[in-house]
Amino acid sequence: MTKNELKKDYKPKNSSMVENEEDMKKLGKQIEKLRTNKELKEDNKYPDPIQHEN
Repeated sequence: MTKNELKKDYKPKNSSMVENEEDMKKLGKQIEKLRTNKELKEDNKYPDPIQHEN
């Protein structure tokens, strides 16, 4: 196993999208800047399609 590989039975300590507080702050700022579907449509852009579970 190399340095960057994980064991098959590895389970993260949390289910977070970030690993530390600094990354959490950056992600929060990115999310705050996301435009709504309405705003995208006003700019003649298409929002992401709705995802369905199979």
